[in-house]
Amino acid sequence: MKASAFELLTNWILFDLDGTLIESEQIWLDVRRDFVLKFGGQWRDDSQQAMMGMRTAEWATYMQSTLHVPVSIDEIEHRVVERVSARVARNVPILPGADGALERLSSGFVLGLATSSAMPIVDAALAVTGWNKYFRVVVSADSVARGKPAPDVYLRACELLEAQACRTVAIEDSGNGIRAAHAAHVAVIAIPNREFRPGTQALGLASRIVDRLDDLSADTIHALVGDGATE
Repeated sequence: MKASAFELLTNWILFDLDGTLIESEQIWLDVRRDFVLKFGGQWRDDSQQAMMGMRTAEWATYMQSTLHVPVSIDEIEHRVVERVSARVARNVPILPGADGALERLSSGFVLGLATSSAMPIVDAALAVTGWNKYFRVVVSADSVARGKPAPDVYLRACELLEAQACRTVAIEDSGNGIRAAHAAHVAVIAIPNREFRPGTQALGLASRIVDRLDDLSADTIHALVGDGATE
């Protein structure tokens, strides 16, 4: 069956949110650590990095079982999401180059958002930034069975966009995010998180590593998927 012009010309880009478009990992760290310590839990130096990419139920379970927070999972979820949402709504920390990258790439590609954040946090960020206009679909990992590093959120975004994995690029900052996108068989451009840099093994799965959002260009995307084949 002959491919349509749309199928021949379209490439898709899926952006992560936390740490990729907004500098929210410090907010997550502050809120989670304060919550754990308030209830007598045991915060660990690697706790924030371990929870990056987890869906809400997963990190709440981690806080209860691994960090020994003596509070119900439902209450952990509710209180942490509420506090992160409030801080994002009050002052969303947009990363340098985010507005420009979305404006620049939206003119030639179909964009989607594939995030681990709960929808109240996503809604707060998009309301403040006005980025809704750029994304054809927005998928939270809370709507799928497994969070990153499982590929579920990327697979669901591709499904909703009717996107071909071989013509799709994910933009990610974390090790778990890179692993998730790679497992979904999409090319990955890594912009390593400055505070929680991915390990060498995870970065080795990326098709391209760049330093900042300003480095994202149409040429960079086409170099990876222009011929319909990932590296």
